[in-house]
This record gives sequence, C-alpha cells and structure tokens, in this order.
Amino acid sequence: MKKLFSLSMILLLSLSAILAGCSSETGSEEGGDKIKILAAHNQTSPENPYQDGLLKFKEVAESESNGSIEVEVHAGTLGTEESELVEKLKLGAADVVLVSPGFMTQTGIKEVDLLALPYLFDSYEHWEKVVDGEVGEKMAQIVNEKSNNDFKIIGYWTAGVRHYYGKKPLNSIEDLKGMTIRTQTSGVVADYWKGIGAIPTSVAWGELYQALQQKVVDSSENAYPYFVQQNHHKTDNGKYITETGHDYTTRFLLVNGKKFDSYTKEQQDIILEAAKASVEAERQSLYDQEEEYKEMAIADGAVINEIDRTPFIEFAVPLQEKAAKEMGAEELFNIIKGLK
Repeated sequence: MKKLFSLSMILLLSLSAILAGCSSETGSEEGGDKIKILAAHNQTSPENPYQDGLLKFKEVAESESNGSIEVEVHAGTLGTEESELVEKLKLGAADVVLVSPGFMTQTGIKEVDLLALPYLFDSYEHWEKVVDGEVGEKMAQIVNEKSNNDFKIIGYWTAGVRHYYGKKPLNSIEDLKGMTIRTQTSGVVADYWKGIGAIPTSVAWGELYQALQQKVVDSSENAYPYFVQQNHHKTDNGKYITETGHDYTTRFLLVNGKKFDSYTKEQQDIILEAAKASVEAERQSLYDQEEEYKEMAIADGAVINEIDRTPFIEFAVPLQEKAAKEMGAEELFNIIKGLK
C-alpha cells in the first residue's frame, strides 16, 4: 500500500510540474478552461511605461475573468532583445510581447517598416489618428495574413519621441557625418542615418550603457524615458542631447494568432478588453514620463539643445516616398500624409 501511495504521489507531482511549466493550463473553475498567459517586454526598469501597460493588461484580464485567466508579466526576464521575444512568441514560449516595426520586418513583413519612417509623424495626435484608425486596422490585417496567423496585433503602444544623444551636440545635419550611431542597421531607419552621413551600428540594448561609456559608439537615439532610465545620459558619449524628434515610435502588442484562436470566445473578448486598457495605460505613462525624465537628465548634468529640423525633414521626404513604393504601401502612406 505504501509503494502504491508513493507512486501515486510521484505521478501527481510530475503532472503538477508539467502543468506549471505550460503557458496554457486547463482547470475546473466554473467548468471552463483556465489559461496562463506569459506577457513579456524587453525593458528591465520597473518604472518603464511597458511595465505599466502590461500590469494593466494583467489587472483587467484577471479581474474580468474572475481568475480563470492568469497573467505573468516578465520585464526583460524572457529576453532583452526584441528578436528573442518574437521567436518565443512564435514557438509558444511567450503569449503576449512588445516589438518594434524594425524587428517585425525581419519576419519578412516589409510593410510594417512604413510606421518606422523618419519624420513620418509630426505629433502624437497625428500618430494616434493613424494607428487607431484605418491604417492601424489594415496593418494588423497585413501582419496576420503574411505571418500565416503566427502574429496578431491586439494594440499599438508608443515608445515616445526619439532624439539624438551622443558625444557632442548637433548644431547642423553635417555634424552627424562620420559618427557611429546605435540604431537599426537595416531597413528604412538605417537608410536614413546612412544617407545623412552617420554610421548605423548594432549594439544590444542591454549593452549600450557600456558601449557609450567605453566609447565603442559615438551616439545613440531614443526617447527620454528609455535612455534616461538606463543612465545613458551620464556617460561621456551620451550626455549631449539634441532634440531631433525624428520618430514618434510605434510598438506592436502581439499575440500568437493560432493560440488566440484556440481560446474560447469569452477568453478572446477579455484578452482584447485587457489589451485596450493596456494601450491607454502605456501611452499615458509614456506621455507623463517624457517631460519628467527630460528634467531628470538636465538635473544630472546632461546638455540639451534644440535644432532646426527642416534639413532633417527635407532629407527624409524622398526616402519616405521611395520606401513606401518599394514596400508596396503607397496607399497607406498617402492616407498617413492626409491625416496630418
């Protein structure tokens, strides 16, 4: 009898371990399926807007489902590189992730790069009209269809307005010539920086502080909350900030479409409701933090200057038109311009 009991306990513990390790689990709560969702972003700071957004997703999903949906939020612990998160989503090792257009193009969906074109947007109001309207709907459809339902956009987040920061201030567009800049090294973003004479350089986000500190790269570009939280402005090659405002960034809140389709209609509706709430929370958090972290950078000794952005914008226009044509997204591009 004792041996039978021990065997039963071993089997029970083994089954529990298997279930705990799955991102989706079956339970008996009110006779339905209980699911566990792993939600991940690549930022390690607990104060990051991404974290605020995913915590709101967790709050709404769990409360609206009466606990039948459990959400586990990972801040950089499933990967600090977006490419890792995309791969984990595709393989089922993550269920909700945040990625940029640049990393989505690596999956072969070239149209998403449209939203990363430098100087495409001129305000947050313009950006919101685009992603929350017809363009956002069409882009979501393109991503879903071209990924064979591996990826489904359930919300558009922002990572703020990106500016240059480096070893010297920019007083003109010519000051970038010959400078290495940590940014995308392929696609429309890289084409822009190359075109104005800079040298796009690939450095992992988690290694960028050290790269700036050790002068491996001359400069970088990002929004205040992101690079100030990582103390990039405290390095010699990050202390000079020039407000180029070259990108009102778009981030995709993604789920695996095939897995999403396996959920019940009720679970799908709750996940979409949680996604909508997370969009509002993340955007507001970012908007609030931009000025706050700018002031923190100044207090820490960073030097900030504004610049005439006209030459930067004028250089971007023909590149925008060329890129939109090459990616077959001229119709969407014209809609975006018409919403300014």
